[in-house]
Amino acid sequence: MALLLCLGLTAALARGCLHCHRNFSEKFSFYRHHVNLKSWWVGDIPVSGSLLTYWSQDTMKELHLAIPAEITREKLGQVANAVYQKMDQLYQGKMYFPGYFPSELRAIFREQVHLIQNAIIESRIDCQRHCGIFQYETISCINCTDSHVVCFGYNCESSVQWETAVQGLLLYINNWHNLVSPSFTCLEPPHLANLTLETASECLTQH
Repeated sequence: MALLLCLGLTAALARGCLHCHRNFSEKFSFYRHHVNLKSWWVGDIPVSGSLLTYWSQDTMKELHLAIPAEITREKLGQVANAVYQKMDQLYQGKMYFPGYFPSELRAIFREQVHLIQNAIIESRIDCQRHCGIFQYETISCINCTDSHVVCFGYNCESSVQWETAVQGLLLYINNWHNLVSPSFTCLEPPHLANLTLETASECLTQH
């Protein structure tokens, strides 16, 4: 498996991802307003209501991602549809026995967390299919605005492609981060052919 080097991004605390979907407000408003019809036990109602109210906030607490929570629109749609389908099925039933409804909500919540984790990570791993700087469009889970992820793919088929990829990496760093200086001798052309992920990372962190 090829390795990636993700650039120009830092981890951020976000409110969640599902709330960025266009149907989230409508769907979860319905779920919250009908929660009192789903359990015979009155104690289930405040517990379930709290789960639904803090769904977005609690999502990010459980993601534990070392990379920013930025998801593609396509994958966000897939996650949202899967969650809505599970929730709609749960709400189609009549009143449930005590404890069942909040337990099912927690199960759907946990599944949603895993789906979001996988969606974000899979998009990063897809970078391995590229050689050099690659960019794809995403939605920021912080504020639901359009964003993009820039990464560096190591799937180069020749030394020539590899040298071109590293030169593109240097140009990117120079243009956007103003980090490159003449002291980056380890990334100069004579050293590119034998450059590895470990030596490149070491060089960048030392400067």
